[in-house]
Amino acid sequence: MKLPVLGESEEAPACCAQPAPRTTAEAAARGASRVKTAALLAGGLAVWAAAYALVHPLSELAAFRVLGLSPSSRLGQSVAFFLYDAPKVLLLLVLIVFGVGIVRSFFTAERTRALLAGRRESVGNVLAALLGVVTPFCSCSAVPLFLGFVEVGIPLGVTLSFLVAAPMVNEVALVLLLGLFGWKVAALYLVTGLAIAVAAGFVLGRMKLERYVEPWVYASMKRSEVHERERLGFQGRVEKGVEAVRDVVGKVWPWVLAGIAVGAGVHGYVPEGLLAGFMGKSAWWSVPAAVAIGVPMYSNAAGIIPVVEALLGKGAALGTVLAFMMSVIGLSLPEIVILRKVLRPPLIAAFVGIVALGILLVGWLFNAVL
Repeated sequence: MKLPVLGESEEAPACCAQPAPRTTAEAAARGASRVKTAALLAGGLAVWAAAYALVHPLSELAAFRVLGLSPSSRLGQSVAFFLYDAPKVLLLLVLIVFGVGIVRSFFTAERTRALLAGRRESVGNVLAALLGVVTPFCSCSAVPLFLGFVEVGIPLGVTLSFLVAAPMVNEVALVLLLGLFGWKVAALYLVTGLAIAVAAGFVLGRMKLERYVEPWVYASMKRSEVHERERLGFQGRVEKGVEAVRDVVGKVWPWVLAGIAVGAGVHGYVPEGLLAGFMGKSAWWSVPAAVAIGVPMYSNAAGIIPVVEALLGKGAALGTVLAFMMSVIGLSLPEIVILRKVLRPPLIAAFVGIVALGILLVGWLFNAVL
């Protein structure tokens, strides 16, 4: 038997084959591309910072000097609010969505399912809620996500924790709240939203409601064999951020402006203290009323934040406003309609009831202690 001699031209096994080394020219081109991307990114951030610093003085100049409105008039206050909030919120939205797009490039549906598969239910609920905050899914993704999670054997309660957290604890809302109201309000929103998602999924999991999942879902169960092998470098992740800005901001800016317009009307024309009577701490029914109003509405987080800002500025209680915001973005009617494709009415009713109860408790709690 002849042994291979070192140095003979014998073809190496495929499993041991090494990728061809990059040429010096290719490495130099990649390095130059990274430097160019970093320079453009630094320049863009500098322009963003300058624009953000000029928003307030330019809005007052436009409202009171160019348009000649009186700062004490209702129209003047409304127009000034709109001219200030519109560019401010849109600039914040661009920066936030860009950053979130980069973060999201590290998370895919396959990785999310792999992280949740095989976990104990209690641990899985917590992990699912945390992943719901950072992964790029909303109510429109409810059906494909539900099917994908079922395929790999993730428990129903864990799946529902994810489906509650993904739209409710919205990262855009979180960072906008941080920028507009400070870290305390943002932290309250984050902690309470996660608590609702974890508790809702855990309770629904204990109720053993799998029989209310549409039969065709389990009939089509099979382990997914899709493997995402995308490898992104620095430039690729920056491109993902830019792509997210084009996609998200391009779709939501009309909702943002509509929300700011509503907020401007509230700011200028709703008398001080009027909302305090309807949405204040003393009115116990204000929290369920806010949830009842919020559920049929359809808005995204960026569009509802300016309304929240205006409501708080007019004396509405924080707990009531948080309950309203959570019901709009976390328990919307369109999501319920979409979920009907995979869930039967008893499970949907239990899902909505438990999440709504959690939102009510959050509203009453914050009205009582703050």
